[in-house]
Amino acid sequence: MWGWEKLSLLTLFGWCCSGVMIFGGVVPYIPQYRDIRRTKNTEGFSLYVCLALLVANTLRILFWFGHRFESPLLIQSIIMNFTMFAMVQMCIDIRNSTMIIKEKTRTISDFDWNYFWKWSDFESYLGFMFIFTVIGAILLYIFLDFSPFIEFVGFMSVFVEACLGVPQFYRNYVNKSTVGMSKKMVLMWTCGDIYKTTYFVIRNSPAQFWLCGGLQICIDVAILTQALVYRSQPVIRPKRISINK
Repeated sequence: MWGWEKLSLLTLFGWCCSGVMIFGGVVPYIPQYRDIRRTKNTEGFSLYVCLALLVANTLRILFWFGHRFESPLLIQSIIMNFTMFAMVQMCIDIRNSTMIIKEKTRTISDFDWNYFWKWSDFESYLGFMFIFTVIGAILLYIFLDFSPFIEFVGFMSVFVEACLGVPQFYRNYVNKSTVGMSKKMVLMWTCGDIYKTTYFVIRNSPAQFWLCGGLQICIDVAILTQALVYRSQPVIRPKRISINK
């Protein structure tokens, strides 16, 4: 009888771990989402964080078709993509509504590299990710039986995700301030990445998953260090509005 109870507890624990893995990645963005919506200020949050996560999770979804890994990781990637699109849409809407002097509309169809991922409409972001996904799916179909390519896709999916904090780190460094960045978000990043990396190791996930998880933890710690270093620095706000002639 004890054996069945122990088995049931282990099963329940496994389900809980999988549930945390699926939804835990979204939780850190809740305080940042609320802060941006409350303050109507997007200066402290880098949209390149969303780009990194959208690319990383799209690659992970594609990787699943070539190298089947655990379903919770796949579901997490799908949910994370929806979350990032929600963040992008909110930031674009707020930026457009709070702009005092209207700038020239920038869309993906302009093919201007200087304004990559700085477009004025949400549809451009959707369009870019659609094109990226289609091209990735075609390449995966062509090289589906070429193992090195499949493993490279898997590595890039976790490597890009591991570097998602770099844009935020760079923005903080340029501004010499972390004002507008949710410290709760970064702290949750760190806790989540520690949990995620431990999960990868325990569940014998592909090696590139837990190696890049360690890198991600290091970047999280670096951003938390910035929050301490810049806490007494005067706020240097970046120039928000420019008139395009």
